[in-house]
Amino acid sequence: MGDVEREDPASTPRQVRTLFQRAGRLQSHARTLLADDTRARTEARRALSSVRTRLAREELGAIPLTRLKDVTVGRLRIRALEQAGYQTILDILDTTPYALQLLPGVGVWNARQAHAAAGQIAKAVEETVALRIDVDEQDDETTALLIALNRLVNAGPDLPRASGAARRIEERLTPLLLAAQPARGWLRMLLAGQRGRRRAREAVARIEEVIAEANASETALLFSQTSVDLLRPPVSAIEAWVDFELRASEYYNLLAEIAATEPDRVASEGFLPDDISARVKAQDLDDTHRRVSLRGYQSFGARFALAQRRVILGDEMGLGKTIEAIAALAHLWACGERHFLVACPASVQLNWVREVETRSTLPAYSLRGGDRAAALAEWIRTGGVAVTTIDTLHRLEVPGDVTLGMLVIDEAHYVKNPAARRSQAVARWCGRTDRVLFMTGTPMENRVEEFRNLIGYLRPDLIPGLRNGDAAVGAVGAAGAAGAQSFRRAVAPVYLRRNQEDVLTELPDLVHVDEWEEFSPADLAAYREAVADGNFMAMRRAAYAVPETSAKLQRLLELVDEAAGNDLKVVVFSYFRDVVTAVHRALGGTGALGSPGSPGEPGDSGDPGGRVHGPISGDLGTARRQQVIDEFTAAPGHAVLLSQIQAGGIGVNLQAASVVIICEPQVKPTMESQAVARAHRMGQVRKVQVHRILTADSVDQRMLDILRGKAGLFDTYARRSDLAESTPDAVDISEQTLARQIVEEEQRRLATSRPSRA
Repeated sequence: MGDVEREDPASTPRQVRTLFQRAGRLQSHARTLLADDTRARTEARRALSSVRTRLAREELGAIPLTRLKDVTVGRLRIRALEQAGYQTILDILDTTPYALQLLPGVGVWNARQAHAAAGQIAKAVEETVALRIDVDEQDDETTALLIALNRLVNAGPDLPRASGAARRIEERLTPLLLAAQPARGWLRMLLAGQRGRRRAREAVARIEEVIAEANASETALLFSQTSVDLLRPPVSAIEAWVDFELRASEYYNLLAEIAATEPDRVASEGFLPDDISARVKAQDLDDTHRRVSLRGYQSFGARFALAQRRVILGDEMGLGKTIEAIAALAHLWACGERHFLVACPASVQLNWVREVETRSTLPAYSLRGGDRAAALAEWIRTGGVAVTTIDTLHRLEVPGDVTLGMLVIDEAHYVKNPAARRSQAVARWCGRTDRVLFMTGTPMENRVEEFRNLIGYLRPDLIPGLRNGDAAVGAVGAAGAAGAQSFRRAVAPVYLRRNQEDVLTELPDLVHVDEWEEFSPADLAAYREAVADGNFMAMRRAAYAVPETSAKLQRLLELVDEAAGNDLKVVVFSYFRDVVTAVHRALGGTGALGSPGSPGEPGDSGDPGGRVHGPISGDLGTARRQQVIDEFTAAPGHAVLLSQIQAGGIGVNLQAASVVIICEPQVKPTMESQAVARAHRMGQVRKVQVHRILTADSVDQRMLDILRGKAGLFDTYARRSDLAESTPDAVDISEQTLARQIVEEEQRRLATSRPSRA
């Protein structure tokens, strides 16, 4: 399949016939590609049907017989069926109406109605059954499905582009070739009449345009390469399962498309008003420079950023906000924009550069380190995506004649304080940029007012519609009604939020377990001393004060050993560096981490088995941090990654881990959710166990009691709740206020106090 060459405009029947031959070859290539694609997808759908049937039968086997009454409005008499031993809907489906009617007390009508009602339930279950692929249960049906999907996944992101181009060529050439038929001979043209001749000449010109466009984009070569990928022999079962573990998100993306299991439309569109949703869906999204397929909700997110121009993308962590941003940048690049700037925390700068290079054809430049000046100069000269840190944005000098196609601020909640220097730098850049995308899974942490501040950077015109209270922001509509519902309506033009449970139905289960322990005598003594001193931070880590007798540490080791026995990877989070150090020593690590104050050499754990990686901490360089994560991910079987929660809980992907251990509760509930979302995110293939280790009757318990309301604040305003369950003032607790309250309560309880150092 070579390129279709273009000659001068066809003017003679011979030239037209030659043109028809070239067009026919191009159309044949397109049809071949579409046939290969259809064949591969049909095979995948057939395998999927077998899996869904098996899953549906498992679910039907758990549905009690009494549910038949729900379908038949209670008219069925099911006692006779139960007495005959039928207990579930599956029992009814596995027999026939004739066999049922022979049972005493059933009869013909009841038998037919019971079987029909069971069929209705079965159809509903099969249409809605959640498809989750469990790597620990590699049954034959799922293996066949993965083998079928592997062919499509390995065709890569070029497959959707090739299929789309093939459909467009087929749709355009078929009527044009028919209309141009008279131009193939003088006699035909003569008999076609004046109108027919004009139509034929116009069709010939259009055919030449189609061929010229195909040559310019090397479409025939794309068809050829994609067909070769689709015709490769199927991989083995082992290869399919290994590839699925490595690229689970790509398999699930394709599976959602084939199974037509995209999430509820309203939920996937963030519950936006209809007028905004319609405007977003009308926005084009060019995929020429994108190298990753998007799910429906991701495509909508990218279009939202483009259509609304200055927005906050607040998707819950693990849904692929970075990919949505890159899709928007790739579209703008195709439209002629050339300069884009991403500002992010230092911990994810390298990851951003990697993602841009992997997910698109856009060049990426890291504006950090010794090559910063050269990279900046090259970016200014040639364009692409420049990636810098939020904290160094104020030092970035870019000529005024360089126009940004889009400014992206990742983890935008870092600039919630307008008085901070980094916030002021972001505000200045927002002022010189037409398109701005803020990305954050946690648009506020303590006060709704912080969310208002983010909106102020982007759309100051929306601020009059928001009321600034003493401690938080409510929402005021035309009628003056305040609350979460009106707040979300007011911010809809600028804010899009989707949650995991609404759009990622395939995510494995997330199991939370609170592990309650008692203080050892030594740790209790340390705790009482910290309470007496009013030292809140010392109270929080007192349970690890004497590692040799620490009940918390002992439980942590038991959890790690259990994970090792099941060959699972573990990530351990703590706010405190000395707690991470204690865990590192207890797991067998030695070396530079021997002293709590030394940063150590991450990855050089010193344990004989090499299973301990890290720690990831704030003083760890970006490149080294990514290297530690890569080594942890690539380690065969069981491994443990240690991290301070501030450093490893944001912006990194830890799907390799399926056990998360949190050493103590966090002051900010969002910090814990961020850490968990590093593992429980798109691409995770195993059930994620989250173990939070707590000490009873201590600061841990007091914190949980107080923070329960605080965690609800985000749900009320930033998620999709329709009603505010409590006022923001009631749950707006700063860290200092929380510390003082807990210290005072514990001092009263233990009847001890010294000057507070909370």
